[in-house]
Amino acid sequence: MQRRDFLKASAAAGAGILGAPHLAASQGQRVLRFAPQADLAILDPITTTGFVTRNHAFLVFDTLYGWDEQYRAQPQMVDAHAVEDDGRTWTMTLREGLRFHDGEPVRARDVVASLKRWGRRDQFGLALMAVVEEVTATSDRVLRWRLKQPFPLLPDALAKVGANVAFIMPERLANTDAAQPISEMVGSGPYRFVAAERVAGSRNVYARFEGYVPRAQGTASLLAGPKLAHFDRVEWLTIPDASTAAAALQRGEIDWWEQPTVDLLPVLRRGRGLKIETLDPTGAIGMLRFNHLHPPFDNVGIRRAVLGAVSQADVMTAVAGTDRALWQDGVGFFAPGSIMASDEGMQALTGPRDLAASRRALEEAGYKGEKVLLMAPTDFPAINAMSEVVGDVFRRLGMNLDYAAMDWGSALTRQANREPVERGGYSAFCTYTAGINQFNPAAHNFIRGSGLTATFGWSTSPRLEELRNEWLQSADDETRRRVGRDMQRQAFADVPYVPLGQFYQPTAYREDLSGVLKGLALFWNVRRG
Repeated sequence: MQRRDFLKASAAAGAGILGAPHLAASQGQRVLRFAPQADLAILDPITTTGFVTRNHAFLVFDTLYGWDEQYRAQPQMVDAHAVEDDGRTWTMTLREGLRFHDGEPVRARDVVASLKRWGRRDQFGLALMAVVEEVTATSDRVLRWRLKQPFPLLPDALAKVGANVAFIMPERLANTDAAQPISEMVGSGPYRFVAAERVAGSRNVYARFEGYVPRAQGTASLLAGPKLAHFDRVEWLTIPDASTAAAALQRGEIDWWEQPTVDLLPVLRRGRGLKIETLDPTGAIGMLRFNHLHPPFDNVGIRRAVLGAVSQADVMTAVAGTDRALWQDGVGFFAPGSIMASDEGMQALTGPRDLAASRRALEEAGYKGEKVLLMAPTDFPAINAMSEVVGDVFRRLGMNLDYAAMDWGSALTRQANREPVERGGYSAFCTYTAGINQFNPAAHNFIRGSGLTATFGWSTSPRLEELRNEWLQSADDETRRRVGRDMQRQAFADVPYVPLGQFYQPTAYREDLSGVLKGLALFWNVRRG
């Protein structure tokens, strides 16, 4: 099925997506049809930080630990662990019966290889691996960590929600270079990826893995507890046009639309048989990320000039409309309500926006008319809205803007390009991350100052790195709050990115679905009826 054929089918009055209403009805109890936030262009969750890829990966792969709704790390693939030698030795035993989709048992050496690959890409993983003396498989079910110093957040690093997640895959795949995509989607999660039914840009299919062994104890809570797959199949159907997606949901042709656009929420709320819900109470935090490797944004003075020109209220209104219940401005470098959040330096964001002063600052910083290529994904509504506002700011500042409209998959691929603009690189992009990822600097990829080992954009700040390391060794909340203030002060000086505000993204699904978990789009525990 091609995308244009799918759109025609879903737009036809009274027609079902499958073109056969009786077949759709007979399969309804066994198939969950889902419209994701954007096209699933990249399948490997280690090579990208895109949330659409992360969500797909939670179907296919499993993790050693998982955060519950209180953001506490709970054992998942791990049956039990022991900590010895004053926190320098961890021994983890895998649950019995874990098996990959290719029929092979999950062995500790698969886990070791997976964690090493993840630890070369993820910022929390990099911090962990920096204190690892060695991690080895001592038997098929047991792995042992020997640390240079205690790392009490070890389970948290392996349990975290935000990309990149420490997913476990077979050793033969995990030995792939961390910057190169794996060749197959083989995990040990509750669903198998059906590669033969993938239609790039249109459809991805997952089949329940009959060999999956859920945890026997606990209650499903975010990534923790038993992962019970109640549907035989989950079908992801890419629907780039919002009106088409809304119509398909109202007609029952899809069961779940991950991110309905704000303008269509009133229509959906009036629709019969639909439920509108915000799954993530921490919201999403937008940001304008600079490429720090090349002009003009290798110049901190130019980054500061842009910081003084951007209005969070303008950006959030474009993303989430005029209903202030759906967004807030005055958001700094850590999530509002977290221990790390403070009012330190916030005048830089909350003070009056003065375009004339920002133009002068830009000139004084030495801007010479270099091209500014802003990647702008047109098929991702929230990020597209951010990009339009930021692009307008660049124009009003007098910058030589190349507004590069593209699809989200192309933007994700281009993010990894470290070359100058003229060789396929970029200058900046807008994105967002879950608020929970900005609760602390361990999970907060974009506040890293580690240069080429930082996430896309590659910001450098020795002082931010020093403070982050201090936080990792902190033992009490008072110290963490002080470090949070110091980090925010330094971030306003270095400007690794511009915070764009916080918004709350509702999801919409048919009300005959039950068991939808809080946090993000997850597909275990969900059932019909």
